[in-house]
Amino acid sequence: MVNRNGGRDVPLFCELTKRRIKMDIKRLPKTEFAAAVAQIAGERDIDPQEIIDAIELGLISAYKRDQKEHGIILPEEDVYEVELTPASGSFLIFKIDGKNRVDVTPPGFGRIAAMTAKQVIDQKIREAERDTVIAEYARKIGTLVSGVVLHIDGYKASIGIGKTEAVCPKDEQIRNENLELGSKKLFLLQSIIEDETGRKEIILSRRDPEFIKQLFAREVPEVGNRTVVIERVARSSGERTKIAVSSSQPGVDPVGSCIGQKGSRIQAVLGELPSDEKVDVVAFSKNIQQFIVNALSPAVDVKVVSVKDGYAIVDVPESQLALAIGSGGENVRLAGILCNLEIKVQGAK
Repeated sequence: MVNRNGGRDVPLFCELTKRRIKMDIKRLPKTEFAAAVAQIAGERDIDPQEIIDAIELGLISAYKRDQKEHGIILPEEDVYEVELTPASGSFLIFKIDGKNRVDVTPPGFGRIAAMTAKQVIDQKIREAERDTVIAEYARKIGTLVSGVVLHIDGYKASIGIGKTEAVCPKDEQIRNENLELGSKKLFLLQSIIEDETGRKEIILSRRDPEFIKQLFAREVPEVGNRTVVIERVARSSGERTKIAVSSSQPGVDPVGSCIGQKGSRIQAVLGELPSDEKVDVVAFSKNIQQFIVNALSPAVDVKVVSVKDGYAIVDVPESQLALAIGSGGENVRLAGILCNLEIKVQGAK
């Protein structure tokens, strides 16, 4: 077929080998071109129309490049359309000038156009394929995913998850935990963000308190089915975590359920954390004084003197002071976060 400028229309993708087609594209005629589009769509789980759109963008890009190589700089504001014939894969390029469509397909344009278009098409297909993967992971936000550490720099770690890569920023990594290349870790799929270029990125975390919740949901069936509820979490990643749990079913011990027989369940959780991080499981209580006592575990014989205006004073025996306060004040600080109070610990008189 010859276009109005004397050049031949270009059949695309005719070199592709036909294999089993997974996606039905009834709107395209059953031709070699349609079979090639169907092949790509089926193998990569992409809407066939996205491929057609990518082809058209690729052809316009090829046309602009061809004109530039011939010393013709096209104004940025010029608008072009592609008239693509799905039955054959042939095309014409039109410049839109008001209400007029002018055929500008250059003579002898075919081979250059096909090569340049293929590069753009491949890129668009990769982007569409990634969008499909991103959509799949968008449904998993707030859950755990297993990933392999692929690359580490001062700002982030690149993590391989399934068919794609995600990012674990430095401030979402556990403090003082050294991620090793090639190591396999669990991560919380925290969010999906979009940068200024429109590229979407999967963000992972090992530092988010929700990571601890999901670890318990994974290891403790009662948490998974919500017989045991994790009411609150206070975490200093890499050092200490406190969780407050309650039971929605009479007769179920929420703390014992999380600990497990001979500590088996809590040990499974600890196995996913740095060796230095401790996890305290305490009983949640609506009675704030009782909750303060529980939250200051492992200290015992704690007595609450007063609770007022977001501030609590507690007496602790001298033998329990170190446990109540914790290394660097960590235990009392996390207990305060758990109870939503500032807690002052003093020696019992």
